[in-house]
Amino acid sequence: MNYQNLIDELLSDLIREEGSDLHLGVGRKPAIRINGELIFLLKNSVLTKDDMMGLMKVFLDEKRVNAFLEEKETDFSYTFNNDVHLRINAFFQRGNICIAIRLIPKSKSFEELNLPAILKNFTNKRQGFFLVVGPVGQGKSTTLSTMINLINNERSAHIITIEDPIEFVYEQNKSIIDQREIGVDSKDFSEALKATFREDVNVILIGEMRDNDTIATAVTAAETGHLVLSTLHTNNAAQTIDRIIDSFPSNQQDQIRLQLSSSLIGVLSQRLIPRITGGRIPAFELLINNNAVGNLIREKRTHEINTVIETSSEQGMIDMNRYLVDLVQRGEISMESAYQYSPNPTALERMM
Repeated sequence: MNYQNLIDELLSDLIREEGSDLHLGVGRKPAIRINGELIFLLKNSVLTKDDMMGLMKVFLDEKRVNAFLEEKETDFSYTFNNDVHLRINAFFQRGNICIAIRLIPKSKSFEELNLPAILKNFTNKRQGFFLVVGPVGQGKSTTLSTMINLINNERSAHIITIEDPIEFVYEQNKSIIDQREIGVDSKDFSEALKATFREDVNVILIGEMRDNDTIATAVTAAETGHLVLSTLHTNNAAQTIDRIIDSFPSNQQDQIRLQLSSSLIGVLSQRLIPRITGGRIPAFELLINNNAVGNLIREKRTHEINTVIETSSEQGMIDMNRYLVDLVQRGEISMESAYQYSPNPTALERMM
């Protein structure tokens, strides 16, 4: 079988159907995720062990295939038709190869992505720590890439991205953009991030903060004249702050709490919700760090942050429940979807 032709066909299906992910595994037909739902490609044959190995050899050279067979998992990027970028994870389950492919959407504007205009304020910051949080597959990387593109198009800055693997590929405009891939351009996130202090950088994008060493260095970078953007797999702003602090030993938590209270500039939590007319639309919670929030972080009262968000809309903060109510009233999403994605359905019911 010509496995290059097979993967070209499957990726063409993914793009044509406007899917977000393609799943390949032994003993099943390929499946595409469309608007959050998995759809099997019935026209295709069930994939065999030989098929999966053949596909791996399309994606990777012999050295990297052998490394994958030894390590049992790998992340890498792939470009299709010269302009379609994909993030790929290959792994084993019950001794068989599986491949999960994420389609990286082309960069769009704030308006095309329905992002809150206030996010543009954060791209103008010269230093600080900004996080986009939420479960897997909720558009966090897309939001951050849109912010990076805005900086690139509006001011002269040195931007370094540290990713595993590289997702969005940027076309330099007013800024210099250096993109470093873990395992290819640097050993790990922490080492790459520490190196930025010697690289005359203005803006740092960290694909994901995976350990407290990376978090500690990111916070320090934000304190020392850098704008640092990153993601975490947390549900809301309060949980994000607690997760960061709790990742450190107890004897270091007071120090990181103090640093975070002054360096954090905002936390955006987002979800992609099924739209009544088809597709998905984002909903947001936005925390903006002010004196009140900084005090709550220092005084170990992060459980009160939700209340601050709910009562600070005039300062630009966004409450998730209020955003959901607005989407329902505009006819964008159903009442059922609003309750499903609400962080507090009881409070949502009072607003309806």
